[in-house]
Amino acid sequence: MRNALGGRVPKHYDLLIGGSWVPSSAPDSHPVPVTSPFDGQVLATVSSASLQDLDFAVQMAEKGAKIWGEMPAYERSDILLKAAELADERASEIGAILSRENGKTLSEAVGEASRSGDLIRLATYEGTQLYGQTLPLDANRGTGLEKVGFTLRQPVGIVAAITPFNYPALLVNHKIAPALAAGNAVILKPATATPLTAFALAQCFIDAGLPEGVLSVLTGSGADLGNAIARDPRIRKLSFTGSTKVGLSLAAVAGLKKLSLELGSSAPVVILPDADLDLAAQAVATGGYVNAGQVCISVQRVIVHHEVEEEFLDKLTPLVKSLKTGDPRAQSTQVGAMINEKEAQRVEKIVAKAVNGGAKILAGGEREGAVFEPTLLANVDPYSSIAQEEIFGPVVVVSTAKDVDEALSFADSTPYGLAAGIFTSDLSQSVRFMRQIQAGVVHINWTPLWRADLMPYGGFKDSGVGKEGPRSAVEEMTEIKTVILHAQPWK
Repeated sequence: MRNALGGRVPKHYDLLIGGSWVPSSAPDSHPVPVTSPFDGQVLATVSSASLQDLDFAVQMAEKGAKIWGEMPAYERSDILLKAAELADERASEIGAILSRENGKTLSEAVGEASRSGDLIRLATYEGTQLYGQTLPLDANRGTGLEKVGFTLRQPVGIVAAITPFNYPALLVNHKIAPALAAGNAVILKPATATPLTAFALAQCFIDAGLPEGVLSVLTGSGADLGNAIARDPRIRKLSFTGSTKVGLSLAAVAGLKKLSLELGSSAPVVILPDADLDLAAQAVATGGYVNAGQVCISVQRVIVHHEVEEEFLDKLTPLVKSLKTGDPRAQSTQVGAMINEKEAQRVEKIVAKAVNGGAKILAGGEREGAVFEPTLLANVDPYSSIAQEEIFGPVVVVSTAKDVDEALSFADSTPYGLAAGIFTSDLSQSVRFMRQIQAGVVHINWTPLWRADLMPYGGFKDSGVGKEGPRSAVEEMTEIKTVILHAQPWK
């Protein structure tokens, strides 16, 4: 018998509830296959959680949150740092699992998994730095020096995390590591397509000595579990990454709980006449096609000044054409499969519609199964659906602007505002862009597809609310309590 990666007998995963593996309580539950997007091989099967399983996980989390939240920060830190060590040791193994279930190239997958240890360490540090502040109460008229005021920061209790398929290690860690570091219990609902990476990461925390009840991983229907998680009043914080449509539906039923919603995007890059065109072309050729374009900060729209459009496209087009697709496990593959064939077909239809509307294919445009060629479209109307709506695939569209004002207007024309970039050697234009563009992250002389795990990360407009990044996430996963000490209560 070999494991899921070996391919003979798929492994079955029960639900991970409070640190223990538990079968689904659903009477008609059947194992759900997890398949490779590239070749359709069944890698493993997972259980489908019922609402009763969710209730049990919340009950366990209530107990775990009390134990974990009352533990001194240095004790939590010791356990989490051990989890980070295990994540480092298992990075290659986790990366291989990730590549197989997600379809991204093995090098990308191992690179993503290798960030886990450092990300856990960053979050762990922030969890030990929950500073409060003293309050100058005597500045309030009528109050003397007989009172002392200060604030305490404490965990919210239970954090629920709902994560997408595109970065099944990175985005899981960006949610559960800060939540645990802040002293919370966590219920994780990973994407249905990529649960195996989540289980492998969760095992690092369990093996490091996380107390019973503190961490659960529930697999199953996002529609059923997601809404139930959002509605549950015992869950004080919900952190979700996914589409704007789903984010809005979760927010509508969440009630009075804290929300972090990292949602859709249509990230623009502006190319001005004084830009380094070689640098811009190389950056776009990378930033538009990593993870087969299934990245919320992937370059989707390039708005190029008409004076340099032809030269820029002459540099960019051969770079896109040279990108090699194929088996994600092959070292020569630069762009792997999309998450499934249905998604690739969706992108195929989007491109066909754009071409019918006047866009010109300069590279790519063909599909084989779940593999969609890196595609470059020119002559794209900046207000067409392919520019305004999120593609979430390996497609970059190029529109032309007559001047700088029009370029900035096009860049800010969509409902989204997650990230944006500009290429220019003019400092004044850089400052103008960073101040005017409505985006949560702004890059000067690079594309939006760059993220340091420690930085604040989140969008404007329909791209969501709240910030990720360990320091920001720890703040959002804690509550501030104000304490007033009355030395003379009668005053």
